[in-house]
Amino acid sequence: MRITQLAGAVGVLAALAVATPAAAAPSPAPGVSNAGTSFLTAVAINADQQVQVGAVTGDYLYWSFGAVAGQRPDLDITVALPPSTDRTGSQSWTVEVFDGLRRRQACVAGEQNPVAAENATSITLGCQLRQVRSWAEPWDGDPLPGTYYVRLSSTELPEEDLGLPVDVTLALALPTGDTGADQGELAAPLVPNNKPGKVLTTPAAAASAAPGTEDDEDGLFSSWSFDWIPDFSSRWVWTVAGGALAAVTGLIGFSWTRRRRVA
Repeated sequence: MRITQLAGAVGVLAALAVATPAAAAPSPAPGVSNAGTSFLTAVAINADQQVQVGAVTGDYLYWSFGAVAGQRPDLDITVALPPSTDRTGSQSWTVEVFDGLRRRQACVAGEQNPVAAENATSITLGCQLRQVRSWAEPWDGDPLPGTYYVRLSSTELPEEDLGLPVDVTLALALPTGDTGADQGELAAPLVPNNKPGKVLTTPAAAASAAPGTEDDEDGLFSSWSFDWIPDFSSRWVWTVAGGALAAVTGLIGFSWTRRRRVA
């Protein structure tokens, strides 16, 4: 009886195995077949996506991608040019990468501004950014975590060649660099998340709006405002000294040049 039950269970499991499809491997992300025409309309892409776009010479193509600290974004672009019989001269192409503040980032590797000869069938561009850092000084231009924008365009070509069709293939890689070389943490996002229609209050404004937060130690003078008095600095000293010196010089010159009355 037990043998019969085991045989039945095995049969049921086998039937379920046949009826249920095997766990499929994760399918790659869908490809991207378009591009934006400005920063605002840039098409978002990922490192595991295939980007293949049809365009024409003279267009500006924009894409965007996100990068985190420790990654070194690497772009590889191939442009299939129109037939040489339809072109009248050489073409110059360029790829540029900007951060969220629209600051152009330097490429440490890759051909950023190649020139295609008149008989060339395709042209290859590339740009590898510096390693994305988790923090930087305010005056520094190092890449920080956030969104980056890619712009591809043909910069110099004969006017007769404008509007010819091209095929653009883009590949994005986000390898990880030396994560131990960057010790720090970004305290706040590089670009704040603005909410349209909502007033953003700063801690300073909130503190000034809170009543009764200032100590009334000065008595009568606590209600007086001395904000109109400028902060004295070396610039004020030099300005006052220069004015006094100019006045003295003017008086001396006037005393030398005025005519004396003859008695």
